Amino acid sequence: MSIILDHVSYIYGEDGPLAVKALDDVSLQIPDGQFVGIIGHTGSGKSTLVQHMNGLLKATGGHIYFNGEDIYDRDFPMKKLRSRVGLVFQYPEHQLFEIDVFSDVCFGPKNLGMDKKEAELKAFDALRKVGMPMELYYQSPFELSGGQKRRAAIAGVLAMAPQVLILDEPTAGLDPKGREEILRQIKELQTQTGMTILLVSHSMEDVAEYVDRIVVMNKGKVMYDGAPKEVFAHYRELEEVGLAAPQVTYILHALKDRGFDVDVNATTTGEAVDTVLHALGRIPEAFRP
Repeated sequence: MSIILDHVSYIYGEDGPLAVKALDDVSLQIPDGQFVGIIGHTGSGKSTLVQHMNGLLKATGGHIYFNGEDIYDRDFPMKKLRSRVGLVFQYPEHQLFEIDVFSDVCFGPKNLGMDKKEAELKAFDALRKVGMPMELYYQSPFELSGGQKRRAAIAGVLAMAPQVLILDEPTAGLDPKGREEILRQIKELQTQTGMTILLVSHSMEDVAEYVDRIVVMNKGKVMYDGAPKEVFAHYRELEEVGLAAPQVTYILHALKDRGFDVDVNATTTGEAVDTVLHALGRIPEAFRP
């Protein structure tokens, strides 16, 4: 197992009068090579959860293990953890600061002790993997579009060769085309490298389309944890906590109620198209011309 959370809790302002429990006895196992979606409404604890996985926040209760080592042991190398578990924040501006994109991506490898040549090779490889156009390598990162900034921020983390990549709302604020391009690139990266990826998102369509497993957070606890089909089968319960299923779930249930023989457990657009086309071969008599 690459990451194990064992009864982890976290309280913001623990010693103050306005203490808030952001995580409440969370236990999770994240195996190597899995693509995991983490969803939940605002304030559910999903961003707090992932910030524990690379040591940005320290749990007020419980333990976290990375490759079998307790990250809270006194002699555990936290710098090594942060190079192995890379976190890309929701707002890429928080991670971009150098004079140009290439220098920015080189910063992480250099900070790990790589020499100039090795760091530059890592940066070139990372920028290629995220599909950054070469003509933008020496442009100021602050002159890039929203999608390009996200690619640059992801490349900066990839250049450090992490085993785990955590993406906190990587498509926030992007138009549909930009969102699809970023997610497709991330999926290709995961498929090609076998990297463990955690995707924090509020978009049900995004997680349904790309991830292997979904963890639903609610009030600091894990509400559901399973394959997309298993989780979205509870779409009524998700609605009760301010979430929803992908749109195709509602469309397929509506068709089922009207007598069409469709698979209501389909969660992606492709699966929905397949089951609808299959059902059209057996249209109920009431709908025949």
